Amino acid sequence: MEELFDLPLQTKKLYVSSKLFRGYSRDASGLHENMAIDDAHIPENIESDLTNILWPQGNKSFSETLVSFTQLASGLEKTIRRMILETFGVEKYVDEFIDSTNYILKVMKYEGSQSSKPSLRAHSDQNLVTLLYQNEVNGLEIQNKDGEWINVKPSPNTFFVMTGESLSVWLNGGLSSTYHRVTMKESKARYCVGLFATPRGGYQVKAPKELVDDKNGLLFKPFDYEEFLGFYSIHAARGALESGLKAYCSV
Repeated sequence: MEELFDLPLQTKKLYVSSKLFRGYSRDASGLHENMAIDDAHIPENIESDLTNILWPQGNKSFSETLVSFTQLASGLEKTIRRMILETFGVEKYVDEFIDSTNYILKVMKYEGSQSSKPSLRAHSDQNLVTLLYQNEVNGLEIQNKDGEWINVKPSPNTFFVMTGESLSVWLNGGLSSTYHRVTMKESKARYCVGLFATPRGGYQVKAPKELVDDKNGLLFKPFDYEEFLGFYSIHAARGALESGLKAYCSV
């Protein structure tokens, strides 16, 4: 990943997208930057949409590495989501739910810092499930139910799995999203790659009828994920939302 972020800034800025939260982005401080690839589970997209733009002469090994990661992580994500639905007794929806999924691959860099200020503010991901793999540099912190921040120690043999707000909505609040942040306390840069499972545009995210009854009323109205992102991009930029979906579609 170092070779990607070592490219000149003007080269990285060539990677753009008409869709929200895709393409290249960099925060105002320059301490955090990322590239997000849409429909990354389609192998050709990584080469045509990213690699060939940044390396016109080609970079086959880079493409093959990202394709291999995406195939492994997407297969694992499907298995995890299937297990979750089985636990809630709604496994009959697995195929429909997975078929309506898009995968966004995001490659991220956090510059080293000795500051106690978070490099990435506390938030819950708005998608379904996130699988994260990173180098050996600490930084990821997860908040437990008591409000304590727990430092998550990385391992070269470990994926971090985080549930997002969209999955919480689909399960009618039956599973909480993972509230997390990044606080850099080392001088070395933190590199990570994440696969974000998201609902496809046009698919109505709504809780199955089996998860709604007299004791557990419907908590969220059905919503379209891509339409929601338009709302979220405006309000999140103001730092006004801790949970975008709860503000967007609560009953």
